[in-house]
Amino acid sequence: MLKYKRILLKLSGEALMGQQGHGIDTARLEEYCKQVSETAKEGVQIAIVIGGGNIFRGMRGVDKGFDRYKGDYMGMLATTINGLAIESMLESLKTKVKLFTAFSMHPVGEAYSKSKAIEAMNNGNVIIITAGTGNPYFTTDSASALRAVELEVDALLKGTRVDGVYTADPEKDPKATKYDELTFAEAYSKGLNIMDLTAFTLCSENNMPIIVFDMNKLGNLKKLISGEKIGTLIKK
Repeated sequence: MLKYKRILLKLSGEALMGQQGHGIDTARLEEYCKQVSETAKEGVQIAIVIGGGNIFRGMRGVDKGFDRYKGDYMGMLATTINGLAIESMLESLKTKVKLFTAFSMHPVGEAYSKSKAIEAMNNGNVIIITAGTGNPYFTTDSASALRAVELEVDALLKGTRVDGVYTADPEKDPKATKYDELTFAEAYSKGLNIMDLTAFTLCSENNMPIIVFDMNKLGNLKKLISGEKIGTLIKK
C-alpha cells in the first residue's frame, strides 16, 4: 500500500555536489536517481523541483556586484543544467522522464503548464520542473511549493542531508533534538528554518504537508512513500 501516490520532491542544487564542494558529483546524482527510479516503478507519480546553488546562486552574485534581476535568471539557468543531468541519468536507468522549464527554452525542455505536467505524470513519466517559478526574486523553495499546490500532490518532500527538523542545527549543536511532527503554526512560532516564508505560507494556506527527510540515506524515499515514519512531517 502506498501512502503517497503523487509527490513533489524538492532537491537543493548543493545536494548534487556530494563531496566535491562544487558542480555535480555523478556518484551522488546516480544515488538520487536510483531512488527516484525505484520509487517511480512502485507506481508513484513524481515531480522534481531542483535548485541551482551548486552552480550559481543569484543572491551570492549580488554580493559580488551582480544585478539581482540578472543574477536570479542565471540561477534559473543553473537549475536547468541540473535538471538536464537528472533527466539524462534517469534515462540511463530506463526511467520515463520529461523535463519542463518555467519559461521557453526550446529545445532544452517543454514550457511548463499544469495540464501538460499532469498528462506527463499520468503517462508514467517522472517530471523535472526547472527554472524556478520563471520569475526573479523567488526561490526554488517557492517554486516547489507553487508546483506542489498546482499539481495537487499528496505531499511536498524536501530531501536534505539531515534526517528531519531539529530544535537547532544538529551539525553545530549536539544537544539539538528532532521533531517527528509539527503543525505549521508551531514551526512558525518556533522560528524553524524549514523553507523560506513565501513557500512556507503557500503550503500552510493550501494545507500542503511538508516532509523533511534525509535523501542521502539510500532507500529512504521508497520507505517514506510506503508510510514509514521518516523525517519530520509538518501539517495543519
